[in-house]
Parts: sequence; C-alpha cells; structure tokens
Amino acid sequence: MAGETLDRVMSNKKLVLSSDPEYPPQSFLNNDNQMDGFDIDVAKEIAKRLGVELEIITPAWDIITAGNWGGRWDISVGSMTPTKARAEKLDFPAIYYYTPANFAVHNDSSATKMEDLDGKVIGSCGGCTYEAYLKKNLVIDAVGTPKFDYKVTPGEIKTYDTDTTAFDDLRIGDGARLDAVFSALPTIKEAIKNGYPLKVIEPAAFYEPLSVAVDKGDPEFSAKVAEIVKAMHEDGTLSELSMKWYDADLTKAQ
Repeated sequence: MAGETLDRVMSNKKLVLSSDPEYPPQSFLNNDNQMDGFDIDVAKEIAKRLGVELEIITPAWDIITAGNWGGRWDISVGSMTPTKARAEKLDFPAIYYYTPANFAVHNDSSATKMEDLDGKVIGSCGGCTYEAYLKKNLVIDAVGTPKFDYKVTPGEIKTYDTDTTAFDDLRIGDGARLDAVFSALPTIKEAIKNGYPLKVIEPAAFYEPLSVAVDKGDPEFSAKVAEIVKAMHEDGTLSELSMKWYDADLTKAQ
C-alpha cells in the first residue's frame, strides 16, 4: 500500500492543488476566469504524469504554510521557499525553479540602490520569505541556495495578504503609503507590464529556491512527486515552461 495521500490521489483520480489567484505570472485568474500561470502549468504537468485530473482551491497562504492540511488538498505548487521553519510542518520533495527577489519603487522615487531604502516604509507579503528577509531572520537551508547578505534596514515593514495589494499601495505615489515593495522579480515585472508605475532596484537581494510542498506523513507521495519533477527537469519541460512565462530559464540557480 502507498501512503495515505498517494492512495487518495490515485483512487480519486484527482490531485487537489492549493494555489493563489492573485500571484501573476505564477498563478492568477485569466480573462476566461480560469487559473493560469507558471505554477499552474507545472501542477497540471505533475497531475498529467500521475494520470489524474487537477482540481484547484485557493486557501490563504498562511494556512498552506501552517501544514496539517488534513487531506483538504494534496500539494502546493506555489513558489514556496523551503525554509527551516516550514520544514518542521511540511515536506519539500523537489525544487523546480529559482527566482530573484528584488525591491520595486515608484517611478518618481530617487532610490537607485538597495541601501537607499534604509529607514523607509517597505511592503511585502505577510509570513513569507520577503518579510523574513526584511526582519533579517531568513533561513533557507535548501542545497544549492546562493549565499546572500542583508542590504536593507527598513524603518517600517507593512505586510499584505498578496503582493498585488502592496503594489496597489505603492502605485498611489512615492512615499504616499509605501516607499518600496519587496517581491519576486517576475511578479514585479508582471505588475509593470500591467501598467503599474514601478521600477526595479538591481541587483537581486537574493535568489530563492522554490519547491513543491506536501504535507508531512507520506514519504511515498513525496518520492513520487520528486521522481516526476526530476524527470521534468531532465526532459526540458520545466525549462520550456519557464521560458513561456518568464522569457528566461530560471530552473537553475543563478
């Protein structure tokens, strides 16, 4: 017998994914009101290789990262960083890509480098790696993680349920509610593409290894997911999806 999660997935012929409808281009509702994005495509491919259908639900991020899912969903393909604290509650069977974390400022901002943001009001998603970085307590213990330093000391950190809401506050004007937002570079670029008056502060503060996450207690399911993602790396599927959504191959550490 397989583990409980793998048994459930295979018997129901359905893989239930927890996702975020407001995290473009990783996951979002498209013009047809369907979930779309890089993470969604990766999850669809995992389900396809398992031989099952994909069902998507959208619980809050802090509920996903808390673990103890109780079978409400089976997997998170949600650009999650495998931190030491999260590994106490979740298993991370496979890293599927790496993404740069950058600061974004309003077009009217005079900031040109990270150090210019010292003492400023900076927004980020709550309970995520970006908030941990701003608090200078980020620990990423995944193999192959590039080293990083803390380059910014915020005067105030404002947290949001989604990055999009933070961008909405920043677009109002330089310093009106925020001086900067700290987020994934692809997410910032997508906001700029959608008309937000923002610019990117280079270089990236750090590179995140991003992993599939599953609930603890089913090593057979973890092993199966790891096997599938490894094959997706080897046959070029993940590189193709990365190029589709990011115009860059982010499947290897920079």
